[in-house]
Amino acid sequence: MKSYSSRQDVPEHEKWNLSDIFPTTVEWEEACGVLESKIEKLAQYNGRLSDADSLHAFLVLSEEIDYDFRKVYVYAMLQVDIDTRVTASQSLLDRAKKLAVSLAAAKSFFMPFLLKLKPETLKQYIAEKKELAYFEEDLYDSYRYKKHILSEEKEEILSQLGEALQVPSHTFGMINNADIVFGEVTDENGDKIPLTRGMYAKRMEDEDREKRAEAYQAYYKPYKQMKNTIASTLSAAIKNNVMISRMRYYPSALEKGLFSDEVPKDVYETLIETTKANIEPMHEYIRLRKELLEVEQLKPYDLAVPLVSGVKEEIPFDEAFEIMIDSLAPLGADYQQTLRSFKTKRYFDVRETPGKRSGAYNIGVYGVHPFVLLNHRDDLDSLFTLTHESGHAMHSWYSSRHQPQISAGYSIFVAEVASTVNEMLLIRYLLAESKEDNRRKFLLNHFIDSFKGTFFTQVMFAEFEKLTHEKAEKGEPLHADAFNDIYEELYRTYNGSALECDEEVKFGWTRIPHFYRPFYVYKYATGYAAANVIAERLLRGDAATQASYLQFLKGGSSKPPLELLKDTGVDLTKPDTIEDALVVFGGLVKQFAEL
Repeated sequence: MKSYSSRQDVPEHEKWNLSDIFPTTVEWEEACGVLESKIEKLAQYNGRLSDADSLHAFLVLSEEIDYDFRKVYVYAMLQVDIDTRVTASQSLLDRAKKLAVSLAAAKSFFMPFLLKLKPETLKQYIAEKKELAYFEEDLYDSYRYKKHILSEEKEEILSQLGEALQVPSHTFGMINNADIVFGEVTDENGDKIPLTRGMYAKRMEDEDREKRAEAYQAYYKPYKQMKNTIASTLSAAIKNNVMISRMRYYPSALEKGLFSDEVPKDVYETLIETTKANIEPMHEYIRLRKELLEVEQLKPYDLAVPLVSGVKEEIPFDEAFEIMIDSLAPLGADYQQTLRSFKTKRYFDVRETPGKRSGAYNIGVYGVHPFVLLNHRDDLDSLFTLTHESGHAMHSWYSSRHQPQISAGYSIFVAEVASTVNEMLLIRYLLAESKEDNRRKFLLNHFIDSFKGTFFTQVMFAEFEKLTHEKAEKGEPLHADAFNDIYEELYRTYNGSALECDEEVKFGWTRIPHFYRPFYVYKYATGYAAANVIAERLLRGDAATQASYLQFLKGGSSKPPLELLKDTGVDLTKPDTIEDALVVFGGLVKQFAEL
């Protein structure tokens, strides 16, 4: 694995080209100034929307500002994520966040105005001004929110509180990305060295159990020390969400979280219930892992080490990229060629460097292109992460080029399908290309572990969110011990009795950034289940599935997420898709056990 002590050492072609958004921060500053003027102009429409022409002018300016703001905000965010320690970059992001608050305040009058407008009056405006047809669907969709929109005065107050309400999330982000210092581990020479996240992921796959245990304890050490601080940030985030849900008259925080996607509460609850009703293959796999590792007590730090030895391989980034491209052949030559161009155009930021944001993500900028953050470690997991995020990037690319700005964005609900289909195609490709039995067993083990992490773990997180929000809604205390109890019980339920839970287990909630963006991790699981169905059809060479799936990628938000998926033949309002995915998992465990 290539290691870089500073960003300057990373080759240019493995770093983002942020000049695609703004050539320099000077142009960014100028754009901020223009944006401020436009936002002031937008606010002046308050009380002046009296006919079709003024409504159209407001909506056109609003969309133009959204386009400009996206570029300004993403540029600042990417600068911070390159190195979270740089205060100059943090200042850029702070300014962008202030612009976000100003923009929200300037727009705050519009929804109350629109929802006071009679539908027949809106219909008349659209008839008078043909250009309003572009906005028609969104305008009528707004009426769904009628009972959840407050008075103009209250909406403005909430918009002004926007930055303050984000403080718990921001604080946790600074703790988790910039300030946290892990414990020490022993290197190959017997010396003590500080643990990093990248090193931790590698250590969890190390065949030396003592190294795994040492890294596990060192990793959780700062989280345990800061349990009360992190409990305070998470509790505040949950209580803020519950408060806003009540103020907007939603039956529950969960239903508020599902509302924008038009996803019934039953879909969320059925996911959890169906998974727990079919949890036995997961418990069987944990028992199998204990047996194959030949340990008296199976510990959490034993869950990531490959059960098949001698196959661990290094996959340099360039090689990983080519493997990914080849594996995506079922999606067609146009898909492959377009994705290949992303590498030469520097849409990827590849390497882990000091201060860089952890993990991986894709973010699309309408009118520019997708940007993908990686922390590539030249291993199999990194290959899968690259393939996953590239699925998101291609989704952004297709939707941006086949949808107008108003419908080019897409919900996470469908986004996770686009990324996971790619992962499914990759693992099937690797299994098909592997002639050696031992490597096939290794890959099958990897497939099972990926299934476990992307599906079962996310369902467990989804249930944790549901239970903690319900406690807050009942006025019950949310402190470190309460979070510990809920998390530990869920961990035992999902993993089974063969796993011996130590003290660190109960602190798992302290390290999960997803919890500060409530009720979206379940989409990883529904996306995984849906992708399972679509990938199997693609691998059978089903031309109709390829056509409908590519159309799905081009769909943006032109339809509600569940409807977009139905066009590919997947219906998540029924438990069938979840059950089919769990049957596949059971089959994988059985096949692996037989091998």
